[in-house]
Amino acid sequence: MLIGYMRISKADGSQTLDLQRDALLAAGTEPGHLYEDQASGKRDNRPGLEACLKALRRTQPPDRRA
Repeated sequence: MLIGYMRISKADGSQTLDLQRDALLAAGTEPGHLYEDQASGKRDNRPGLEACLKALRRTQPPDRRA
């Protein structure tokens, strides 16, 4: 199973997740396994990243985690 994470720095509409989403879908990631954040790099609170990491922990045995 593939899990994908996307992030853009600006949520003001000047950046989109479209290219990242398209690349992850083309690589075979299912839409339900995509996680995203639209936040400045200065912000530590990234709920999409936290959800992505949680999903990875659930799906990968401890000896297969990178």
